[in-house]
Amino acid sequence: MRASHADRERAVDVLKAGFAEGRLGQAEYEQRIARAYQAQTHTELQALVADLPQGPVPQAQFAPRPAMPATFLPVQLPPPPTTNGSATGALVCGLIAPFTWGLTAIPAVVLGHKARAEIRRTGERGDGQAVAGLVLGWLGIGGWALFLLVMVLVGVTRA
Repeated sequence: MRASHADRERAVDVLKAGFAEGRLGQAEYEQRIARAYQAQTHTELQALVADLPQGPVPQAQFAPRPAMPATFLPVQLPPPPTTNGSATGALVCGLIAPFTWGLTAIPAVVLGHKARAEIRRTGERGDGQAVAGLVLGWLGIGGWALFLLVMVLVGVTRA
């Protein structure tokens, strides 16, 4: 950021105080004063007074303090873990399996197993959804297996 005349004057004031306190020699003081008046940016001014007790710009130590002690401020908790998308997919596929005549039962089982593995590895939420999708998916597959078994038995008894 470009420096203003007021910024340069503040830097010169810091240099004057440093010279008066004996922190700078005469030659170094004159050299820094000349460079301060030629400085174009805050960075150049900061470099001139960085080794002195004060700087040309407000420092963090002068920032206003909060009105309330930090002890009483609310605790910043980390965000809660996200829900696994595969677990949600498993639950949805399991729930709509009866309406699709069991066509979504196999995807429910696949997504449920995939979700449980991901949840163990990443610590995401959604294990209950994955288990519910697994159960509903296996029930749908079992229902189809029972239906096919009954159809085979009916076909064998009629033959």
